[in-house]
Amino acid sequence: MTIESLGSDALERITAAGDAAALEALRVEYLGKQGSVSALLKTLGKMSPEERQTEGPKIHALRQSVTDALAARKEAIDAAALEQKLASETLDLTLPAPERPRGSVHPVSQVMDELAEIFADLGFAVATGPEVEDDWHNFTALNMPESHPARAMHDTFYFPDSAADGHSASSSEAVGQKKRMLLRTHTSPVQIRTMVAEGAPVRIIAPGRVYRSDSDATHTPMFHQIEGLVVDKGIHLGHLKWTLETFLKAFFERDDIVLRLRPSYFPFTEPSVEVDVGWEDVGGRRVLGGDGDAPGHGWMELLGSGMVNRRVIEFAGLDPDEWQGFAFGVGVDRLAMLKYAMDDLRAFFDGDIRWLQHYGFSAFDQPTLSAGVGASA
Repeated sequence: MTIESLGSDALERITAAGDAAALEALRVEYLGKQGSVSALLKTLGKMSPEERQTEGPKIHALRQSVTDALAARKEAIDAAALEQKLASETLDLTLPAPERPRGSVHPVSQVMDELAEIFADLGFAVATGPEVEDDWHNFTALNMPESHPARAMHDTFYFPDSAADGHSASSSEAVGQKKRMLLRTHTSPVQIRTMVAEGAPVRIIAPGRVYRSDSDATHTPMFHQIEGLVVDKGIHLGHLKWTLETFLKAFFERDDIVLRLRPSYFPFTEPSVEVDVGWEDVGGRRVLGGDGDAPGHGWMELLGSGMVNRRVIEFAGLDPDEWQGFAFGVGVDRLAMLKYAMDDLRAFFDGDIRWLQHYGFSAFDQPTLSAGVGASA
């Protein structure tokens, strides 16, 4: 068989190959170690220089044409197979989404959105800060003395590789020193950072994760907290009470929320007040609302608050004779437990799909004041 007839036969058979297996067999037949084209290449060594000069280009051209034909046919076969696969694996995008599985919004995230919606309507901005905080912002600037129990190792998660003298007298003195670092125990450092960065007046809420060494049915080492801060001229305790009443009525969607302010002590506020909320017994369950002194009612401690301590305002670089303010803080997880009847805080972080399906929220349950910030879990 001549080179021309071999090439013509090879191209015809390659073009007619029906699948990848047949094409691979032809490749071995022509270009394999024992293939017919490979055999022709081996004859070049036995030819004279004149014959090699004449036959060599023909044999190499044959090999190249067979190689190109094999590649082109393989591409065509692969394209046809892909087209057939795409045609057989269609997906009707007009069909409704399956009922399961579907994701859900965690109750903490839902309550965070509800709080942001309420306070945005009251003119508060959302401020954030680092979860890995230094000792000065977390304790010292909040007027917490060195002997305060919250600074103890059994209450606070300190980082072991950051042992300086443990405190700084001021933010300027802290520059250049090795600060003691920790996981923030509250979101109050955000208040200090905001006042230092923006000055006054200021009206913010600071939601976020905080960390304390505690764990039981109502405490976890990591939980969520939201704090509020208002600093302006002429601020007094009446402004604080009105703000908290307005917030709690909107959050629990009840107009009969009654507050009781009890004197207390927090290093960063003076005077300080614990806020109790009246509750009533409904079917053996405590539901917030009504006067706590009425029969069948009682008082539940809900949050801490007070007027910002003069020293805290000074630490932030402001004049306490010119600026006054109030602050409050409440656990987001606790609010979620009260509003949506949950009894174990640890379940918030277990990742149990059954719990999430029961208490989780749809992504369409967006809190709005016009429709009521609550949603059906």
